[in-house]
Amino acid sequence: MLQRKDVVVFGITGLAVVAAAVLHFTGANEVLRFVVAAAALSLLAMNVSSGTEHVGEHLNAGATGVLQSALGNLPELLVCAFSLRAGLVQVVQAALIGSILGNSLLVLGLAIFVGGIKHGRQTFDAESPRMIVSLMMVAVAAFSIPTLAAELHTPASTHEVPLSAACAVLLLVVFFASLPFSLSSDPERSLRHAAPAQVASDHWPLALAVTVLVLASAGAALVSEWFVEALEPAIKALHISQAFAGLVVVAIAGNAVENVAGIRLAAKNRPDYAMSVILNSSLMIALVVAPALVLVSFVLGGPILTLVLPPLLIAALLLTTLTSAIIVNDGETIWIEGVALVGLYAIIAAAFWWG
Repeated sequence: MLQRKDVVVFGITGLAVVAAAVLHFTGANEVLRFVVAAAALSLLAMNVSSGTEHVGEHLNAGATGVLQSALGNLPELLVCAFSLRAGLVQVVQAALIGSILGNSLLVLGLAIFVGGIKHGRQTFDAESPRMIVSLMMVAVAAFSIPTLAAELHTPASTHEVPLSAACAVLLLVVFFASLPFSLSSDPERSLRHAAPAQVASDHWPLALAVTVLVLASAGAALVSEWFVEALEPAIKALHISQAFAGLVVVAIAGNAVENVAGIRLAAKNRPDYAMSVILNSSLMIALVVAPALVLVSFVLGGPILTLVLPPLLIAALLLTTLTSAIIVNDGETIWIEGVALVGLYAIIAAAFWWG
């Protein structure tokens, strides 16, 4: 059943998209176009997430997992694809790493902080988070090897394009191999059983869920192009670096609103599901979105995206993954750990302010 809050969200999203369109086609101030397009993109990301979730209620667990993996990070994928076509490789590289950092540090930190302040020490089943951070270490290795080969001038350094393509294919293979485990430990299922009355009242008809998903996806495709067109002039007008814009601004615009769900779940004392939502979003960026963009870049007509990244991005990714692994390893969190994660995110973001 469609709730009043859903109607409000649809209305605000529609107004934001219309405003972004008017500003885009009238050639308004580039910073205003950028801000409004970012807001519209964030709202569309939330609607894509909601549509995916409600379509999944009509499918079995396996089909739901595939759907969420394919569409959950659609806005980020579209923004990065349009940025690649525009030649903004540095923005794309920073945005991919920034999405992972935003989830694993900023969003996870806020979730732990809010949950800890409200409920004290929170405990969760550590098996699934441990598996996720283990797969993240594999992704870190896949990003690091081409970068190290280039920095150390090994024989592979002259073959960074095929090496990156090979790493991308292998990351996708790892993702598909991990699906059976991920789908067998579905905290969402236990959440549905724990609150059947709430789920029943929030249930959308399949036709409505598909319509929302299709319209939000189409809107995300349009707004992503407008967002990218306003991005470069806005960067110049605001005097910020491409690296900072990608790492913080682009990553948050396409990703943060979707993961507010993780913070809400931690506030409701459901840390198992919160951990799964937040950490799996990072994993999807590393194992699906980034490799897919490497392969898609061969046909976009712009520069080829490789996994040869600035060493500071690799160091930030490694620090993020190791810190997340340490925090989730014992299956419990306290609020000060959330503060530490948010603090690390701020330190990394500050390091990229100048480029």
